[in-house]
Amino acid sequence: MNVAIEVENLVKKYGNNTVLHQLTFTAMQGEIFALLGANGAGKTTTLECIEGIRSYQEGSIHVHGKIGVQLQSTSLPGSITAIEVYKLFSKWNKIKGDMTLLERFGVSDFKNKQYKSLLTGQKRRLHLAIALVHNPDIIFLDEPTAGLDVEGRVALHNEIRGLKEAGKTIIMASHDMAEVESLCDRIAILREGKLAFLGTAMELTQTYYGESRIIIRTRYPFPTRNLINSKQVKTTENDQNYLAVITEDIGDALLELLTILKELDNDVLDIKIERATLEQRFMEIAKEGR
Repeated sequence: MNVAIEVENLVKKYGNNTVLHQLTFTAMQGEIFALLGANGAGKTTTLECIEGIRSYQEGSIHVHGKIGVQLQSTSLPGSITAIEVYKLFSKWNKIKGDMTLLERFGVSDFKNKQYKSLLTGQKRRLHLAIALVHNPDIIFLDEPTAGLDVEGRVALHNEIRGLKEAGKTIIMASHDMAEVESLCDRIAILREGKLAFLGTAMELTQTYYGESRIIIRTRYPFPTRNLINSKQVKTTENDQNYLAVITEDIGDALLELLTILKELDNDVLDIKIERATLEQRFMEIAKEGR
């Protein structure tokens, strides 16, 4: 894949306060890239620098293609209708707006309503439609499904996947970790203006070295007193054939369990390993050192 966005040694200061410290990362063409961070981590500032609406002191940003931006809020006049907004942005981009976009995102259902009377979810749909009006190569989505119901979220997720299949690059900011895990190819996590993690969701959860849980169902009751290396062991209430082992080392604990079960001639009927969730890992990285 080719590079869509290159950020190298980016430094942003507000007076004497440095909010971005030599930030470096790339986003590739045709991928959905999530930029995450706790409040104050520098996520919004980074996005605004890339979008060209905020200046910076040091470093470089290279954007390869046209961009479209779906913002969380706008300063649109309250009395303007949704269709007038769409036509305004079409004219500003010197194109004839594709009215099928209004159908795709359900904007046609409220196209004659004034902006001030639109629900939050309706505004999100309108903002996405105007972000796509000029057929951009790179699309910035800031909390794209905020205010949408379940049906609206599913529909919008399908549209985002469709944009990726069409070769578009999606840069997304979201507090919904399930959404990030479902949609994004790679994740960047900022902490205090620095890059704390860059990789896939799987890589993020697999690099967790805290507690994990092994759950085993056996044919016969299991004598937990035989366990040595596990941090915590418990059987589920009223069922001694279910065993939950909480450990910091899955490999050693699982090997120990299976070895003992084999020695006792006790069959394993089911086994499951529960790792940290993406949200847990995000909170661990985003808040580390605070």
